Amino acid sequence: MENEKKRRRYIDISLPQPSSRDLRGRQSVRATFKLTQRAIEAMSAVSIHLGIKQKSLFDHLIDDINALEIIAQEVDIQKIDAPRRVQKTYVLSRKTLSCLDQAAKEFTASRDALVEYSIQRLLPVIAKEKDRHHKRKKLLVKIDEFLTYGKQILEEADTTLGAGDQIYDEFERAMMVLLNSRNDISEFIEKGEMIENF
Repeated sequence: MENEKKRRRYIDISLPQPSSRDLRGRQSVRATFKLTQRAIEAMSAVSIHLGIKQKSLFDHLIDDINALEIIAQEVDIQKIDAPRRVQKTYVLSRKTLSCLDQAAKEFTASRDALVEYSIQRLLPVIAKEKDRHHKRKKLLVKIDEFLTYGKQILEEADTTLGAGDQIYDEFERAMMVLLNSRNDISEFIEKGEMIENF
């Protein structure tokens, strides 16, 4: 009886219901654009470095009618150097594609140009991440120096106390944790090479 009352209470709660239109707007679709190699590489670099799916990144950049309007007004989007562009297919949400099509029609602009200049909004992010990447590399050098010094201390503990001593064992465990963390940091920095080479 008590369970039935609880169940009814949950049923009686009125929550906003998603519409089928909203749900269809989340569907993934493919769209092909003619973009510069630099724009394609920018999308890839940010996606890989920050661990964001390109679809999410694309949706974030394009699903903003106000930003698209500013781009259309500020940039001479009619002057597109076609030979320097290549076709690239992206997966994006139906809602984002609809927003892009609406903006292209409303502002008399090329979809390709709107996408190209939207992607250019990533350039400050890349510049900031490049700077952070250089700082991370410098810190990795210091971590390696610290590990080298830690190994010397561990060898001294082995010589003076011997393996199996509580202090030696605790410090050895700490060194292993630090070594594992150093390897994780190194892997992350390796992924950042794409940003550095951009």
